[in-house]
Amino acid sequence: MDTTRQGAAVNARGIGVKGPRGWAFRDVHITADPGSLIAVEGPSGSGRTCLLLALTGRMKIAEGHATVAGFPLPKRMGTVRSLTAIAHVPGIADLEPALTAGEHLEEQALLGRRVAGSLGARLPWGRRYKEATRARVEAALTAVGLDPATLPKGLRTAVRDLERIEALRLSVALAVMHGPRLVAIDDIDLKLSADERSQVWQMLRDLALNGTTVVAAASTAPDDAIVVRTAPAAAESAASTTPASTTGPAGTTDTHEEEAAHALAEARRA
Repeated sequence: MDTTRQGAAVNARGIGVKGPRGWAFRDVHITADPGSLIAVEGPSGSGRTCLLLALTGRMKIAEGHATVAGFPLPKRMGTVRSLTAIAHVPGIADLEPALTAGEHLEEQALLGRRVAGSLGARLPWGRRYKEATRARVEAALTAVGLDPATLPKGLRTAVRDLERIEALRLSVALAVMHGPRLVAIDDIDLKLSADERSQVWQMLRDLALNGTTVVAAASTAPDDAIVVRTAPAAAESAASTTPASTTGPAGTTDTHEEEAAHALAEARRA
């Protein structure tokens, strides 16, 4: 994993995603430098996931203007997708319960580019592949603080046997393996204890400090993040007229839960 690459700056002004039945979210404003930690705060069903997918070029913006790493959305969605990664998004970036942690990691490593460079070129391809795969896997696991020795069967542990926080770390490891400039993670505090939530936020801070821009959706955000607060559907009219208070640059959204589900279905087909 290349941790020296600069993260992606994020700038959004009044962005929204809309489908046949209404808005999934709208009127979101974000200003974040490369290597920032951005927290999308709000209850489940408030448009958090759709916002993550929009910022990673996986869902088309219907209004407003945004750039990620300097590339405009929705005009350069394909480019933004190639520079970003997503983790822990139900139905889109799921772990397979029957596969082991090692199988997931090796499969993800196969998606990377072949090793280049003078040292690698002198090695037989089989050896180069194994060494490159091992290096990518070890770097990704280190980046998310997942030690295989702490797992019941090491990397041979099936996903179904992982603790929830271990599965989350694995999902993020897969996302960061090939050095994205921005990584978006959904539902990071789902069914975690207070101590586990603290550990996850520290993991995300470390990723940001290493240069990757991090966008994470959660029910509650830490004080040191750039916070974007989303509003539940019941508060649509209030959210569209009165901006919520924020920590750092922020925005408000109004949403219809069924519209968010529709938008997610569209993202899966993309």
